[in-house]
Amino acid sequence: MIRVGIVGGTGYTGVELLRILALHSAVEVAVVTSRSDAGLRVDALYPSLRGYINAVFTVPEVETLAECDVVFFATPNGTAMLMAGALLARGVKVVDLSADFRLKDAAEWSKWYGMEHACPDLIAEAVYGLPELNRAAIQQSNLIACPGCYPTAVQLGFLPLLENKLIDVQHLIADVKSGVSGAGRKAELATLMSETGESFKAYAVSGHRHLPEIRQGLERVAGTAVGLTFVPHLTPMIRGIHATLYGRAEGQLDAVQALYEQRYADETFVDVLPQGSHPDTRNVRGSNNCQISIHQPQGGDTVVVLSVIDNLVKGAAGQAVQNMNLMFGLQEDAGLKCVALYP
Repeated sequence: MIRVGIVGGTGYTGVELLRILALHSAVEVAVVTSRSDAGLRVDALYPSLRGYINAVFTVPEVETLAECDVVFFATPNGTAMLMAGALLARGVKVVDLSADFRLKDAAEWSKWYGMEHACPDLIAEAVYGLPELNRAAIQQSNLIACPGCYPTAVQLGFLPLLENKLIDVQHLIADVKSGVSGAGRKAELATLMSETGESFKAYAVSGHRHLPEIRQGLERVAGTAVGLTFVPHLTPMIRGIHATLYGRAEGQLDAVQALYEQRYADETFVDVLPQGSHPDTRNVRGSNNCQISIHQPQGGDTVVVLSVIDNLVKGAAGQAVQNMNLMFGLQEDAGLKCVALYP
């Protein structure tokens, strides 16, 4: 059995990890940490886990976590980088769900996240955990930087067009909507459902900190600098990411549709819908799936790609488990065979 530790077990991504790993046949959840809830049984805080998780919250200490085979960090930015080095030195694999190791430029990271990076030497060692792009490298890695939710939906949507050089990389637009759980489990006025309900807004139009991560990923595939306009929006729903992606592209719709179907034919968690489809976020709610559809309005030179995921699963905890499976040579979908919730 793989002994798993979870640092930050009380946030939305932490409890989502617990929900997924509770039924993973190759995993034992050995350590779950929370400074504020240390000493409390996990299932006392989350009764939905009664009968599945018997752990007690503990404070995060390297010596305790070092007894695990892999440690997930479901923590705010700036936490994983303080402990990752010590765990790696003890032979523990690390899967970080925060942004600490996503950007390859430490100075760029500091600019967007407002603090100095504690271990810039580990950045080069970290593998960006988008399996559909980096599967072979993930299998050989001990340190995974899980992509953000917005970057996952956007990159999977643009990937086939960039790989085949069919799109004008200087004029890419990502118009993306997120449910309120993307802001995390904290008491913040702007994300209370009574504040967001019956409303809809864009935010961080001048620059969201997922922008450099998305741009870094797209540029790696394109092999050149890209011009990207990324505008996130907050929608009055709990879960879900809906990315509407625009670009000027070559090729007829039938050919582009076939290209997407071929690119993702062997990807368990990417579903290219039939031509003319409009994916709903509810189609993937609670699952590790990404659904994609492609459109070419009025037969012009603009291609529109629709990409939807559950921000807490494929955009966070599910993708983290997918990476863990690859790191330990397990079936990639182990613990992730879940049909989306409906309604």
